[in-house]
Amino acid sequence: MGLPGGFQFTGIACGIKPSGKLDLAVVSSQTPCVAVGVYTQNIVRAASIEWNQQLTPTEEFKALIINSGNANACTGQQGIDDNQTIATIAAKHLDVQENQVLVLSTGVIGQHLPMSQTASGIAQAISEQGSSRDHFERASMAILTTDKGPKTVESTVSIESGDIKIAGMAKGAGMIGPKMATMLAIIVSDAKIDTGKAQQILNRAVERSFNRISVEGHTSTNDALIMICNGDSGIEIDSADALKEFENAITENCIQLAKQIPADGEGASHLITIDIHGAADDQQADRVARTVAASALVKTAITGADPNWGRIVSAAGYAGAEMDVSMTSLKLNGFLVFEHGQPVDIDEKQVSQALNDQFETLIELTIGRGSGFARHWTSDLTQEYVRFNSEYTT
Repeated sequence: MGLPGGFQFTGIACGIKPSGKLDLAVVSSQTPCVAVGVYTQNIVRAASIEWNQQLTPTEEFKALIINSGNANACTGQQGIDDNQTIATIAAKHLDVQENQVLVLSTGVIGQHLPMSQTASGIAQAISEQGSSRDHFERASMAILTTDKGPKTVESTVSIESGDIKIAGMAKGAGMIGPKMATMLAIIVSDAKIDTGKAQQILNRAVERSFNRISVEGHTSTNDALIMICNGDSGIEIDSADALKEFENAITENCIQLAKQIPADGEGASHLITIDIHGAADDQQADRVARTVAASALVKTAITGADPNWGRIVSAAGYAGAEMDVSMTSLKLNGFLVFEHGQPVDIDEKQVSQALNDQFETLIELTIGRGSGFARHWTSDLTQEYVRFNSEYTT
């Protein structure tokens, strides 16, 4: 499929992570270009988020520096100064202005960055940039924290005037909540598009993807999605048809990246898709989907392959949405277990086996006769999640 042209990537280990794993990534454009972002809704936010919000949207982007292993959040003035220093050092080595450099950080909250290692790492990473798939893959590894592995996506979208390439990388496995979901993601494309249209497309794509995932509902301090379009293809996204095709492609890429996050939820044994049908409108369907996804009882039932449909139906009932119980029906992995407000005679062992045997679990809940629909993705809740997060910093 091939990566979009005009970009360079790399990932190195510079000592931010005690493990010695890759912990510093660079994504850069060979020419100044468009960059737009969507950021965490948490009031407590990292220095990098404040920095990026002041700079995006922009038409002058040159580079994105990402460190993992340290969130640089809740670190006061020193954290703000350290973030500024990262941009200053990168700008110097790239021979650009500081306001052309974006910064992302992810990792443990409340610890100061080891700036001597970070500074030397930035210089090394910039010197080792390249446009190969290996360079891209190293960058996708360097942004990870508790993830089991990298999360990437690539696609080509064909419009009237030619083909446009899109590639993306993301990280996230825990502290995942549905308000810009706790994660980092970077989308790059060789499309030519202005900042206003790019920002609108990204905002809508986020609502259908990263804002529809959760692991335990905890919105982080460092959530960010950056989309960078450098125009290397020479194909301008300006007509209505081109904008529609491009937005569909960006949205699908975001969905594919987003789904990989709860699929990699810390200790997760199931990726759960929740489809809500029949709501009065999409907003009410979304409210029900989020409520079901947030239920610890629903999540643990899926962990144990327990077809306990009562937990799902009752969660929908306290979501605060309009609901016609007499018209409520539920399917688990295709098995009808509740219909028109009444239980259905089921083979519990068969349904349980279906839940146990499949990594992906589908919950299809109809709550009335309306046209409202919503989809949400989450992970189940396992003993491994509790163990991992109880020992995370100790």
